[in-house]
Amino acid sequence: MNIPAELKYTEEHEWIRVEGNTATVGITDYAQGELGDIVFVELNEVGSEIAKMAAFGTIEAVKAVSELFSPVSGKIVEINAALEDDPMQVNGDPYGDGWMVKIEVSDPSELDQLLDSDGYNNVISNL
Repeated sequence: MNIPAELKYTEEHEWIRVEGNTATVGITDYAQGELGDIVFVELNEVGSEIAKMAAFGTIEAVKAVSELFSPVSGKIVEINAALEDDPMQVNGDPYGDGWMVKIEVSDPSELDQLLDSDGYNNVISNL
């Protein structure tokens, strides 16, 4: 199981990488493995305001449809449009080409409430 140490995580299986005031968000390796083959990703529009732990889209796999939850509050400044044509990038590279949205973080203190890699590993170890 790949759980990069430089990222932060939610208990709902999203990851976040912050660079400056912009956060890149996607789902974890564990989540994509549990979902199986991703067949469709629908994301909120660029410019959408999003609250922490509010849904920013949905992901559909052969097994299930799940909501995607934002680890932080802010404004969506970019979406990964490549997922429209090739949603399986989430399966192949969840921490790279399979990223979903970029968010301009409005409250950086919310990052302190997220899990580090060890904390996230503990969460999935108990599932």
